[in-house]
Amino acid sequence: MNVSIVDRVVEQLKSLPQELQWRVFEFARALAASTPRGVPGRQLLRFAGALPASEADAMRTAIEQHCEQVD
Repeated sequence: MNVSIVDRVVEQLKSLPQELQWRVFEFARALAASTPRGVPGRQLLRFAGALPASEADAMRTAIEQHCEQVD
């Protein structure tokens, strides 16, 4: 049986109290109103090669070692 995501969400909404249904609606409306951020990759091509490989490697290492960690 192939149930669409909309149907699955509606089924879940039916079991929620009206207050929570309203919150889901507001969230969905906010998502629909949001616009994607960023620029197409072709606009970034002018920056290609601006960072030396050694600096890029050091940055990558620092990100891998220190990001997503809570002190």
